[in-house]
Amino acid sequence: MSKQQQDETILKDECKTRPDITYPTNWGFKIIGRDKEKLLACIKEAMGDKEHLSSAGNVSKTGKFHSYNTSCIVETEEERNKIFKFFEEHEAVEMVI
Repeated sequence: MSKQQQDETILKDECKTRPDITYPTNWGFKIIGRDKEKLLACIKEAMGDKEHLSSAGNVSKTGKFHSYNTSCIVETEEERNKIFKFFEEHEAVEMVI
């Protein structure tokens, strides 16, 4: 099976096994919320002293929602899930992908 076929299988949710992720790895998060300053503060709080990259993403047509992309090296699945959960539970974040 080619890489493209594997990716298509995963995207169609036909894959019964979890993808094999080798750690450490660079992992990206997209957070969406209403207040861009609070989103930036959330990223800084989540990452602490951890080296990371952040960039502004899209703004909704009405200007009501903003997104930021942030990425860092995660050492383990547990660390990746911990950061995701932090974003998910933060009051400024409407959605995390």
